[in-house]
Amino acid sequence: MKFLVGSFFVTLASTANVCDAFAPSSLGRKSSSSSLSMATNHDRNGDISAAATTTSRRETLGWMAASTIGTMMLSTSTQAANAVTESGLDVEDFLRSGGVSQPMGVSGQAGKSKPETGVILRDGSDISRDSRSGNVLAEILLKDAENSKDYTAAVVSFTSPWALAKGFVFDVECRDADTGDGVFLMVTPETNKKDLSDIPNSFFVNQLVAPTGRFSFYGAPTDMKIKNSIVQGDYRIMDVSFSTLAQSTQMEIPRKARVAATIPKGSNQVVMLVASASATRWKKGSEKVIDTTIQSFRATPAPKTSMKLRAKERDPSSL
Repeated sequence: MKFLVGSFFVTLASTANVCDAFAPSSLGRKSSSSSLSMATNHDRNGDISAAATTTSRRETLGWMAASTIGTMMLSTSTQAANAVTESGLDVEDFLRSGGVSQPMGVSGQAGKSKPETGVILRDGSDISRDSRSGNVLAEILLKDAENSKDYTAAVVSFTSPWALAKGFVFDVECRDADTGDGVFLMVTPETNKKDLSDIPNSFFVNQLVAPTGRFSFYGAPTDMKIKNSIVQGDYRIMDVSFSTLAQSTQMEIPRKARVAATIPKGSNQVVMLVASASATRWKKGSEKVIDTTIQSFRATPAPKTSMKLRAKERDPSSL
């Protein structure tokens, strides 16, 4: 803006020179010798008239400068406001909810690497969600417990109130773009054939805070703690608290999550469903919605077929 204002005053100075060229004194210099003689013998009234003309010209130029600078400042302010809007930051929404709308919108995805969730979809299958019931279904590949070079297939299902997330950064995920509430699937490395109840909490924390993980899209989460961990049959349910960086503000936002983990028979990897919301929304009712989603989670061996188990190739441009 300083450059523009400087340029304006250069233009203004040029305008002043032009005005000087058309001032009465200039016209007098171009007149005949008789006019020149008259110009050198101004009476008192003539001096007052010339001063008035000069003052009027200066007032006009001053008004022009103030008007132009005011217009430039208004334009700059409008452009700045538009830039904030286009970046996806809604200040009022941030102050109200403690988060930003669409924290992983298209603009936020630009230049980012795809998070590594460990999910491998089976070739020939698709992720689906019934819009009426909210049931989500996907078939994934896991390492075989007997031979890690081979795959075994598992069918994963859960109920979600949120629509399937679209975009190259998502594997199996549902989310609310307005609130940031969501749920996603992830698969851990092999567990060395440990029982689910024998795996330490640190194993799950390390997966959730991994620098290439889903929660680390804008920076690794901090202060992650597992507050509660219980085993219900073949599933382990954990309550987790942590903080993540917001996309537009780069401020830490406290979040809470509930995690369901299981090891499908025939595999040596843990399949996890992670559902989370901001701490503010958690207290306002999101916990109940998330708990319903977590309790609906199932991961079981897929029916045996003659089809070969191959990983599905995913084209980012088709997502």
